[in-house]
Amino acid sequence: MEEEWTQQPANSNMSPLPGKSSISRKSSQSRLNERPDPVEEPPELSRTMQNPEGPSGLNWFSGEGWPREAARLAPRDRAIYSVNRSFSPQPSPAALPAFTRVKGMTHVTASSVDSFEDNSPASQDGGSAPSSSSSQSGGSTRVSALTLTVKKDQVFRINVRNGDEVSKLTQLVNSDNFKLNFWSSPSTLGRPVDVLVPSISLQPVKSFLKSQGLEYSVTIDDLQALLDNEDEEMQYNEGQERSNNTFNYGAYHTLEAIYQEMDNIATDFPDLASRVKIGQSFENRPMYVLKFSTGGEQRPAIWLNAGIHSREWISQATAIWMARKIVSDYGEDPAVTSILEKVDIFLLPVANPDGYVYTHTQNRLWRKTRSLNPGSRCVGTDPNRNWNASFAGEGASDNPCSEVYHGPHANSEVEVKSVVDFIQKHGNFRCFIDLHSYSQLLMYPYGYTVKKAPDAEELDDVARHAAAALASLSGTKYQVGPTCTTVYPASGSSIDWAYDNGIKYAFTFELRDTGHYGFLLPANQIIPTAEETWLGLKTIMEHVRDNLY
Repeated sequence: MEEEWTQQPANSNMSPLPGKSSISRKSSQSRLNERPDPVEEPPELSRTMQNPEGPSGLNWFSGEGWPREAARLAPRDRAIYSVNRSFSPQPSPAALPAFTRVKGMTHVTASSVDSFEDNSPASQDGGSAPSSSSSQSGGSTRVSALTLTVKKDQVFRINVRNGDEVSKLTQLVNSDNFKLNFWSSPSTLGRPVDVLVPSISLQPVKSFLKSQGLEYSVTIDDLQALLDNEDEEMQYNEGQERSNNTFNYGAYHTLEAIYQEMDNIATDFPDLASRVKIGQSFENRPMYVLKFSTGGEQRPAIWLNAGIHSREWISQATAIWMARKIVSDYGEDPAVTSILEKVDIFLLPVANPDGYVYTHTQNRLWRKTRSLNPGSRCVGTDPNRNWNASFAGEGASDNPCSEVYHGPHANSEVEVKSVVDFIQKHGNFRCFIDLHSYSQLLMYPYGYTVKKAPDAEELDDVARHAAAALASLSGTKYQVGPTCTTVYPASGSSIDWAYDNGIKYAFTFELRDTGHYGFLLPANQIIPTAEETWLGLKTIMEHVRDNLY
């Protein structure tokens, strides 16, 4: 039914926007940039593990026979599956990888376990807990009889007050020893830096911060608890949606579910909405846009982008909510009706489909694309450093293992090039809005220079009116300003490319929150976030409608 870059017809009517719900998914937090090591199967992990209480044929290396939560892990992260299960034989703790955990299972190693306490009946009767050697031999061992005190991955918020402290923190950023994942980078003074610290690095990082006089607080005490809750809620919602044949806008969804709902919207409103395929991702997944139009060819248009950084799930969820909101409000809300009478709206809810799938199946905190980098074991490019706007300048990295790797050349990522080609072929876009998370910011060009954009005064005025409209719903405060001086220098970004290519009204939203949950915003905040963001977005679109330069 789809045609590339053409409208797709549909039919019928729709139900009201669903209510709120707290739903989501979690997945293991494994190494952020690396493919699984091409190493031989460790001897201790090569045996087929037999589980008398569950499926047999559990292979530590291949994942064969494991539940989906464990099977989707890389071999190094598939460790002791221990909650109320028995295995015979057991691998030794020393043979296992670093600590991660997925729902219903704990993965431990000698380096990540503070203590093993034997509370089994044998121990309390004078026996001893099984040793590494005995657990590798033939006897059956009740793993659940051991109390494991396990360290937790945490998120630190580090305060920087002057240039010297920024320099000290940069040392931490550039260190490979601690395996840190920066959720927000050292930038302008007065803005804190959020960093995910793996359990194995907690003490060394605390010692470094103390020795350098850097203040910090723990914003997320147990990352895995948030991941577990997210996964449980999302799985529950999937079951509910299957039973009720509905789409819950207050829940996080897989790529497949989002694409299906896009098709449903186009089917429900054939005279207003159509699903358009604009290209394919690196891993050959289709890239779909919803086009909202009341007719006419090459009319002035607005581009709404979301999910370019795959771990920012609130952006994809907000975008698909907005898609239903647009078709619901046309003919009911005078503002939306008048906007669509003059301009078309193109909405790309998932701008990085491969990365988004990866966050659901392998690593919830994956940011980049999934393209391969010849000569490097690290995967992916930051798609918001890959646009041809001061490409490879400040705020981007030439290291493929970096979270802000700009790629080998501008538009090297097919996901970026697909958008660029579509917009340039269309030739009449007047507004480009990119939805991200988190920090509650509304920004405009430039990111690659501190130089003011020619239209900075107008853009600032529009952004401030939008932020005020957004805050009017529930008081959520957004900071407004140009990217470079509001957060940090960032070359190769989408909105800078849009602005430099004649799309004057170019804005980035960084959605909720300000760091309490970060990228793991609970699903019960999806609809409140979407509702307030819509007010800000609508304010911008009204200005575009009235100022079609």
